[in-house]
Amino acid sequence: MKKKKTKSEIRFEFGKNWKSFLLKLDNKRINEAERSILEMLEIKSLKDISFLDIGSGSGLFSLAAHKLGASVHSFDYDLNSVLCTEELQSRYFPNTQNWTIEQGSVLDINYLNSLGTFDIVYSWGVLHHTGNLWKALENVIPLVKGNGILFISLYNDVGKRRSQFWWKVKKMYCSGIIGKYFICSIFIPYRALKVLIKSIIEKENLFRYKESRGMSITHDWFDWLGGFPYEVSKVDEIFHFYKNYGFSLKNIKTTVGVGCNEYVFIKKI
Repeated sequence: MKKKKTKSEIRFEFGKNWKSFLLKLDNKRINEAERSILEMLEIKSLKDISFLDIGSGSGLFSLAAHKLGASVHSFDYDLNSVLCTEELQSRYFPNTQNWTIEQGSVLDINYLNSLGTFDIVYSWGVLHHTGNLWKALENVIPLVKGNGILFISLYNDVGKRRSQFWWKVKKMYCSGIIGKYFICSIFIPYRALKVLIKSIIEKENLFRYKESRGMSITHDWFDWLGGFPYEVSKVDEIFHFYKNYGFSLKNIKTTVGVGCNEYVFIKKI
């Protein structure tokens, strides 16, 4: 008999979702991932840069950073995500000495203390899934070198009612097979219909490719619906939080919906 998940164990298995994404990974997606990093950082290259990818997920952005010239350290809490990242390393840079991949948690201080500091600390859509967002936000601070960059993205706070609604959706999805199929039966057809209509209007198969960051529309659906634990934050909260730790805001991309706000901070010496 399968053991019922406890409250603390309810967690979306991101790595299982991203394993199938690797089957459709191509140069176009990789190039788009590279572009998204450089555009947000407002730089032209990562040559001779140390890059920490917290929550490497599919491994796409660790790969993109390494292709751009960075020395990369990737880690993820989810073992399958670690394996995805290792697969991309094996596929594209099998003999590299400048890309380390490990399993680890951003909430594990002992592990973080073993890493040292980095020119760029990157964590896109990860810290709000730890179950302790504000502790995670604090824990990444010592990992950034003086004058280094912190590039993070976090779920936007769309108000208590809507945020609680999505918290319940995600928790139900992760509660078991019945919850998963119930949520999928409601939301997937709706989202698929929207993309189908848009594809017809724009005369392009939008199911194949997501221009933003080189990701996959369909994999993002499951990532969104199942992404639990789930926490949100307001832009001004994040700005003032890091300002109090000596960071200045270099770049920002915000949303008014349930997506992510992206932040690029510089750590003042």
